[in-house]
Amino acid sequence: MDRNGPIRVLLAKPGLDGHDRGIRLVLRALRDAGMEVIYTGLRATPAHIVKAAIEEDVEAIGLSSLSGAHETHFKEVSRLLEQEGATDVILFGGGIIPQQDVDQLQSVGFKWIYPPGTTLDKIVSDLTSALRPTSSRSGDD
Repeated sequence: MDRNGPIRVLLAKPGLDGHDRGIRLVLRALRDAGMEVIYTGLRATPAHIVKAAIEEDVEAIGLSSLSGAHETHFKEVSRLLEQEGATDVILFGGGIIPQQDVDQLQSVGFKWIYPPGTTLDKIVSDLTSALRPTSSRSGDD
């Protein structure tokens, strides 16, 4: 995917998890870094998340889960994206996700899973590096 302009990211809280302080901090950090961020709000279904991501033509989807239902919801978002042919959308997630679940989520397409304590700079840097890599050539105009 070759894009110009700001990186477009959709952030979502799937399931019944009602705690959104962390995802709102991520939202602010991404916006402060110049990205366009769409936040679906609390209690989004995987189908709603994928539909919004396609309609908004985002380049990445970030999911947050603190409720323990991450496997079900994250995997369903990945499956629905594949079903819609949107496999070029980068998936990342965070929250309270046990280390033993990280490999499974990465095997279904999640590029990064961020545990508590991950710096906002790390998330911004990962997205920027993946979606707007800088040219290794210097001095070319």
